[in-house]
Amino acid sequence: MARTIDTGTNDLLAELHDDGVLVATLNRPDTRNAFSGAMGRALGDIYRMADTDDSVRVVVLTGTPPAFCAGADFSSGSDVFERSDAPAFSANPVNPPAWRIRKPVIAAVNGHAIGVGFTLTLHCDLRFMARDAKYGIVQVRRGVMPDAMSHWTLPRLVGLANAADLLLTGRTFTGDEARELGVASRVLDNDDVLPHALEVAHDMAVNTAPVSVAVSKKLLWGTFSMTPDQVDRAETDLHHHLMGEVDAREGVMAFLERRDPQWSLTVNDNWPDEWPTPGDIT
Repeated sequence: MARTIDTGTNDLLAELHDDGVLVATLNRPDTRNAFSGAMGRALGDIYRMADTDDSVRVVVLTGTPPAFCAGADFSSGSDVFERSDAPAFSANPVNPPAWRIRKPVIAAVNGHAIGVGFTLTLHCDLRFMARDAKYGIVQVRRGVMPDAMSHWTLPRLVGLANAADLLLTGRTFTGDEARELGVASRVLDNDDVLPHALEVAHDMAVNTAPVSVAVSKKLLWGTFSMTPDQVDRAETDLHHHLMGEVDAREGVMAFLERRDPQWSLTVNDNWPDEWPTPGDIT
């Protein structure tokens, strides 16, 4: 069973399944889910809610077919990229980005993802991508430049040389090449992308400990600015935080008894004191 979550706009649909899987769907199918301001604001709100609501275990981001997201909305013509002097303007249209929240986010990229429609997937922890879809960070071919922190996210996934290839040429590529480059976690037939993402999400929601996943995710995204010794210290401190707790015992007992675990710790009540809390997410 799932309950609908009101996002405030039809551009983004959301539903929360009983086991804690939250599915957010980009929903402008007549425009191939071209990105809108309302969509970005609503997605940020959903991410923020997912971070602070312990009933949410995993987020799956997808698009209403036939595309995932075609990128910028060109329905207004050539002035789509008119200069904005508004203080609130940001080249990152979703706040907070998916990597900043403590719940895992899976991008079920079930069709074409172009421009911002692709760079937003780079915020996610896992990307399951359609084999036959078209992908590209094409902004340099439209007279602007890549956005959504892609100059930070992409090199960390594919290395500087491959990132320069994709960011500076603006060329398109397939799902198979995305896998070869290291962008895609897995590549599947188009119709299998969302079902597979949901299967993985439901497995994570049931079988992985909420706090264990949350601290591992936060450490993983933070390691790029850390030395090996700093990572070792963080892993050690976090083990001390988790070992001896009820979930560390429950995980072992569930494995030995061949049953689903019943987790007790929650991200918001059992978060390490030294790490940022939900109030630090803006």
